[in-house]
Amino acid sequence: MPSAGEVGGHPAGEELLALVEQQRALLQREDEVHRVLVRVVLDGGGLGEVAEAVAGFYGGAAAVTTSDGRVLAGAGSLDGVDDLTSLPCFDRTGRLVVEDEPVGWRDPAGSADPTRALVRVVAGSSDLGVLAAFSPGPALSPTDVHVLERAATVAALAITKEQAVAAVEGRYRAEFLRDLLAGRAGEPADAVSHAASLGWDLDRPMAVVVAETDENDAESTRSADEVRALQDRFARAWVQAVRARDASMAVAGFSQEVVLLQPVEADADADAVLRRVGELVRVVRGDGGGGRRTFTLGVSRTVSSAADLPRAYEEAQTAVQVGRQVEGGSGVAHFDQLGIDRLLALVPDSADLRRFVNESLGELATDDAPENADLRHTLSVLIDTNLNVAETARRLFFHYNTLRYRIAKLERMLGPFTTDPQLRLTLALALRVHRMKGL
Repeated sequence: MPSAGEVGGHPAGEELLALVEQQRALLQREDEVHRVLVRVVLDGGGLGEVAEAVAGFYGGAAAVTTSDGRVLAGAGSLDGVDDLTSLPCFDRTGRLVVEDEPVGWRDPAGSADPTRALVRVVAGSSDLGVLAAFSPGPALSPTDVHVLERAATVAALAITKEQAVAAVEGRYRAEFLRDLLAGRAGEPADAVSHAASLGWDLDRPMAVVVAETDENDAESTRSADEVRALQDRFARAWVQAVRARDASMAVAGFSQEVVLLQPVEADADADAVLRRVGELVRVVRGDGGGGRRTFTLGVSRTVSSAADLPRAYEEAQTAVQVGRQVEGGSGVAHFDQLGIDRLLALVPDSADLRRFVNESLGELATDDAPENADLRHTLSVLIDTNLNVAETARRLFFHYNTLRYRIAKLERMLGPFTTDPQLRLTLALALRVHRMKGL
């Protein structure tokens, strides 16, 4: 019978010893991870410390994101990667595309990159976000993912704490901004001073921006808790996008909208302001990420004093309402670019508008005939070009004679609009109303 030493020299004994040694090393590593995480908790560490600890576990990088992939904290680095968000699993706005990334351990034989792993950060039934680890190699093992899950528990504590603090601060900031927009914040100098104590700079030209969700929460079939969670998430997305760009911008979420005061150049025109706002919109909307609420955005004229913010707020709200009525939702509208649509939106009775369209456009008011929509478009371009036949033909890619034939057909249907300026104005208004949604 072989001795213990002889068993140790047997191949089967060597495998057993190797397995024991492997388990000892894993337990030692877990013990080290546990000590590091406990230290993070006891020291009151936040998400940055959690990400730093996780990056250290794998000798690579780590990121904590919201449940839809917006990075809250990151740490570490990877060789040859200047910025973690340049990896293929992030979109061009810097959002981790969580809807395309499997959660948990990844089989190296699969298609997903096994040198990264994602786990959910949860607290009870609440989905708080995602913890992602990026290793320089080799592939992350099931044990590595188990370690990541333990770290996600600490991340949940940090997120819960930060959300609680942010909720209190957010309510206070929102109340002040609401008073500011209602003209109840006192003298402009006092309002500017108080805003500065909150980290907001109001002593510069600004435009009021209102982002209002397209879904009517008052008529929603969702539960009250679900609606509240969605709105909180919507507001957080805006606050995070704004703070990443300019922490001195005032921003707060209300019941069904988010309001921010966008700093602009004093002489900036509407297009320039919309370009700046559009950068934020792209970040908030991401590249089709999951879980977002569609919204319509309205932008006011530029104001130079806090005293003018109530008027600017009304302008932004008007731009939202008119923009939604014209575009049907998810649009971006500047008050100065509303034009005649602003007046049309003031008509209280949609039936009157529909009757005006039917009387003005006749059979072209409907799509009963397949060619009606095409004829309306031809008419619209003709009016836009001030009856410039050559330019209209160029825009529509028509032969000159084809357009002449269409003009003759339109005049038989609508009257002599080419020679009657009053009729042209009526038709132009009817076409604008026809494009309005919800009539």
